[in-house]
Amino acid sequence: MTRTILSSATKEVVIGFDQPFCVIGERINPTGRKKLAAEMKAGDYSTVEADAIAQVAAGAAMLDVNAGIPLADEPRILAETIELVQGLVNVPLSIDSSIIEALEAGLAVYKGRPLVNSVTGEDESLERVLPLIKKYDCAVVAISNDETGISEDPDVRFEVARKIVERAQDHGISRNDVVVDPLVMPIGAMATAGRQVFALLKRLREELKVNSTCGLSNISFGIPNRHVLNAHFLSMAAASGLTSAIMNPLHAQEIDGAMAANVLNGVDGDCASWIVKYREPVDPEAGARPRGRENRRRRRAV
Repeated sequence: MTRTILSSATKEVVIGFDQPFCVIGERINPTGRKKLAAEMKAGDYSTVEADAIAQVAAGAAMLDVNAGIPLADEPRILAETIELVQGLVNVPLSIDSSIIEALEAGLAVYKGRPLVNSVTGEDESLERVLPLIKKYDCAVVAISNDETGISEDPDVRFEVARKIVERAQDHGISRNDVVVDPLVMPIGAMATAGRQVFALLKRLREELKVNSTCGLSNISFGIPNRHVLNAHFLSMAAASGLTSAIMNPLHAQEIDGAMAANVLNGVDGDCASWIVKYREPVDPEAGARPRGRENRRRRRAV
């Protein structure tokens, strides 16, 4: 059974087909957030602190940390952010950067076993990132694109994923430690995007036997009522083999989707987590009887 084991200094998280869906909080990322970018560049991490605490409280099992700010010292800011966040919350982190020096700076200060986001199928990326993964004994997100770009053909994306897994094994990195991103396309721009990724996820699970992740909100880009669509996509993708997603846990509908996936995939034992969160309130005057239509009918029938 494929299991990707990640940890902070005090907590372990396992991503796997027999494990609860892993929610990776996305909000510590200055991309598209001008205020956050300005704060982080100036050494003000107050929003980072608030986002870290809020995401874990909302149900994130991990947090993605990104410090990609134009014309800023990304290695320093990323390392400072990781140290700060690890001092606030106990969940493992995904260290997110396309800059090799930033990744190494983050890995050098990290306490535990992180996920690195990411490596692509480009030969240059593979030869720069994979030695770091081996050196620091961590796991990596494998983005299924290469020098030719992002293919609209899911079979081509699968072969890129295969290439990355095989190249990782050449570096002594187990397939357990490669978490493939199949690249979710916007459904509003490509009507087959859902079917494509569901088929690809099944192949990743059954043929490559690797865990997977994605940027959840990509599927709904450009169309209304995004959070509901994201939630339904999450459940369907989890049924096809998706084991984690980088997403916003502050959107309750999307957390509902993850919890529903756990129930329907049989990884929420006795539906315990679902029942604890969603069971009907008890009416003190009726003892253990829940409020609702059924009890009103019963009382009228007496």
